[in-house]
Amino acid sequence: MTTTDDSLAADIDATCRLHGEFTLRSGQVSDTYFDKYLFEADPLLLARVAREMIQLVPQDTDLLGGLEMGGIPLATSVSGITGTPALFVRKEAKTYGTCKLAEGPSYDGKRVTLIEDVLTTGGAVRDATRALREGGAIVEVVVCAIDRSPEGENPLADVGLEVRSVLTRADLDAVARG
Repeated sequence: MTTTDDSLAADIDATCRLHGEFTLRSGQVSDTYFDKYLFEADPLLLARVAREMIQLVPQDTDLLGGLEMGGIPLATSVSGITGTPALFVRKEAKTYGTCKLAEGPSYDGKRVTLIEDVLTTGGAVRDATRALREGGAIVEVVVCAIDRSPEGENPLADVGLEVRSVLTRADLDAVARG
């Protein structure tokens, strides 16, 4: 477990673990779902997760790229504590108004650390990484609250991203069993 908050895994698990049959963004079907909006909607729990994420953000980060939609409250919280500007990254560029992929300051030539809620296969992160890089961003790290990917695997190695997670599926399963 990477968190220094000893009870965080238990509190996250108790708050957001759901049982049933769930189809994930990747198309995979799971009997367990971590509803991140349940912990993101709790200001005290959100602040605890944000404090843990801060420890994982690289020192040379220029912008925190919160991915639509669950990464945005996390990026906003981390930004508010650290003073690092946030960038709000859409799944796809708007087709109206400014037609932007990402709202906030310019990211061309900037080091953007992506902020994500739950990572399984990394599809949304992969798409955002490619799009931001095409716009000139330097994207090398994603910090996520919960990493559901298989232990010891980096689902984003194909795009050269380092994954840093506050909690893993193994962490949450351990407290659920404990």
